[in-house]
Amino acid sequence: MSTETPGIDPLLALRAPRDPACDVFLTGTVFLDIIFTGLDSAPVRGTESWARGMGSSPGGVANMATALARLGLHTSPGRRLRGRPLRGVLLGRPRTGRGDRPVDVPHRPRLALPGHRLHGVRGRTHDGLARPRGAPAHRDRRPGPPSRPPTPDPVFPHCPPRARAAVASLAPGRPEPWVAAAARGGALIFADVGWDDTGRWDLDALPDLAHCEAFLPNAEEAMRYTRTDCPRAAAHALAERVPLAVVTLGAEGAYAVDGRTGAAAEVPAIEVEALDPTGAGDVFVAGFVTGTLADWPLADRLAFAGLTAALSVQEFGGSLSAPGWAEIAAWWQLVRTCDRQAPAALERYAFLDDLLPATARAWPLRRAVPTIGFRQ
Repeated sequence: MSTETPGIDPLLALRAPRDPACDVFLTGTVFLDIIFTGLDSAPVRGTESWARGMGSSPGGVANMATALARLGLHTSPGRRLRGRPLRGVLLGRPRTGRGDRPVDVPHRPRLALPGHRLHGVRGRTHDGLARPRGAPAHRDRRPGPPSRPPTPDPVFPHCPPRARAAVASLAPGRPEPWVAAAARGGALIFADVGWDDTGRWDLDALPDLAHCEAFLPNAEEAMRYTRTDCPRAAAHALAERVPLAVVTLGAEGAYAVDGRTGAAAEVPAIEVEALDPTGAGDVFVAGFVTGTLADWPLADRLAFAGLTAALSVQEFGGSLSAPGWAEIAAWWQLVRTCDRQAPAALERYAFLDDLLPATARAWPLRRAVPTIGFRQ
């Protein structure tokens, strides 16, 4: 597994002795992502479906924690990791923070299929992992550790701990008390949002939005919440509610508006050969959080977030494919030596020259490979 390029800390110039022990506080569920590639169609009950490739990796909040850690930030996941595969990856190479002591929760599976995902669906395999009836199964016969009560944390005795930033997932009608507490403690809150199953798409139903520094929905979510038919117009409407509104545009890139100054920035997506988009949104948020905490210009933050997300989709999984500085440096070296790159791309990412080492390993790099097996 490749790790971060030594010595690169994007917040080095901003750090002081009295700073919080963690840069970013995270809370959420850790999934065990089981990824099948090469499926010709979604599994059908009563039939067998053969996948040409299969992999597993920590998912859920693990995507964000690992992505931030590989960019040099100290993170504090809000839950203890159960199961040796998850704990070994996230608390081993690389560590997700200093003194992490989150509370116990069971890990849950996720099956990614073409066009949709199934989360925690009904039906159980012999190892206790839920899966849809008739779907391909991954079986791990090793028992996990028994559940234990939360233990006091000598580094983070209070929840939420003092941090530079926190990442929240907003849900209609379900405010999280810790969000307001973290904001009062000085943390910048970065929030995304999921699909509104109620169909109301009411921003007033997201009371925690008032505590947020940045809101990062995708284009469809942004337009539905703002009753607009253009994602850029939606971003401007959201900027009336939050200081930073960032709308991801899929293959078109991303668009952001600074509600304090009215400045807007748009960065096109980087064209890559995508293998697996799992966790790309989490990696995008991690990149944007990093740039914001480092006080980069808005356009640079947006470009960096898009770059980290683009690099992540070229490998399996969400957490294990999150790029570190070694991968970013290798990509930038390739761009500068490739005649096919447009001058605009070289200009857009020139800010990397001040961040990256003069030498880098050759591209492409292979990051952590969670693949279990392939059919030839």
